[in-house]
Amino acid sequence: MDIIIENNYEGMLIREVLKNRLGYSVNLIKKLKFSPDGIRVNGEWVTVRYQLKHGDVLSLAVEDKDEDVSPYIIPAELPIEVIYEDEYVTAVNKPYNMPAHPSLGHQLDTVANALAFRYADRVYVFRPVNRLDRDTSGCMLISNTRDASYKMYLAMTNGEIHKSYIAVLDGIPPADEGMLESHMHRKPDSIIMREETSPDTPDAKPALTTYRVLAKTETHSVVLASPITGRTHQIRVQFAGIGCPVAGDSLYGTESPYIVRHALHSWKTDFPHPMTGETITVTAPVPEDIRALMDALGFSDFQL
Repeated sequence: MDIIIENNYEGMLIREVLKNRLGYSVNLIKKLKFSPDGIRVNGEWVTVRYQLKHGDVLSLAVEDKDEDVSPYIIPAELPIEVIYEDEYVTAVNKPYNMPAHPSLGHQLDTVANALAFRYADRVYVFRPVNRLDRDTSGCMLISNTRDASYKMYLAMTNGEIHKSYIAVLDGIPPADEGMLESHMHRKPDSIIMREETSPDTPDAKPALTTYRVLAKTETHSVVLASPITGRTHQIRVQFAGIGCPVAGDSLYGTESPYIVRHALHSWKTDFPHPMTGETITVTAPVPEDIRALMDALGFSDFQL
């Protein structure tokens, strides 16, 4: 990446620009410092103590290289809808039954494989900002550069990325809107399941989710759920904990005759762009299988 120095950076030390203006992580700055071509000014290697002058060309080797690419992510032509894309961020509408990244038994059918194929004309490193369960559909964010990944991580940990999920529930919450507050941990006898537990449990972590009921019948409801924390299976566990499991969730509730997976969809995500700070909003329409479930349960007139 080349930066032509004008009044905004003139007179600053390179380390000040990297840390305070570009927001680079300590690890990235170290990598640049110790790389032979990491930091150059007007084509010459310099240290981070170099004071920039008007008209200098600052070159930073932040691009990914072949050795950064995982050998386990093999490009595969898979159907996946891209709902936002630029040099720094890609957002996809992940279909259900597609894992985020390769694992045992899923080497060629993941979001990572699909994007490696889409970006096969470049050196591509898969850097998911958030992950969705295999059978949860909807908005998923991926960073396309090393520095964007760090800034999106900071945005996530600072609570600046806001996610909203549509869930169909077996049951009706006790209030039309509210917050689910609990502590969660991995169930001791399982590597997959999570459960609510006492805050005194050694590995317990707080879980917070706000929700609003959008529609209800005598037996079911449709809710908009927004997790404040990001625990594994958080929405599924917490709604099951109040007696309203997500419809079709065989892990924390019961199977449904109308849908083959849990009816949970990441509908909308707001995030600050890692370079400009502009708020970007992406949405993924409610998929056909959840719409069919809604119709079968009496929500045929449901509209967001």
